[in-house]
Amino acid sequence: MNSIEPVFTDAAPAPAGHYVQGMRAGDTLYISGQLPIRPDRQPLSDPGFDAQARQAIANMLAILDAAGGTPANLVRVTAYIVGVANWPEFNRLYAEMLPDARPARTVVPVPELHYGFLVEIDAVAHLPTA
Repeated sequence: MNSIEPVFTDAAPAPAGHYVQGMRAGDTLYISGQLPIRPDRQPLSDPGFDAQARQAIANMLAILDAAGGTPANLVRVTAYIVGVANWPEFNRLYAEMLPDARPARTVVPVPELHYGFLVEIDAVAHLPTA
């Protein structure tokens, strides 16, 4: 596969701007930053960091799945979290949701994120063609 193709799934929120959920370029999948927004765009029942981190990771994994990948295909993950104090909790949830995957990862503490959310996550995966 040498083409560039967008990836879309109803299992993650539709883009709210001028971008796609994911873009596959050959064997590489680039997953756009995922905020803790439910696929149906309804508010989370719990606005806390735990629920937000779980939703953002779930959105990333849904896009990965839609492209035919699994967590084992993740190569690089970047997480933006509001407040360095949330780092240990993010680490715990990330390990819980991706127990066997250990891609290269960066966690970037930031002062704020769009819409007042506490976490955003993007990723790059390698999806070899059959």
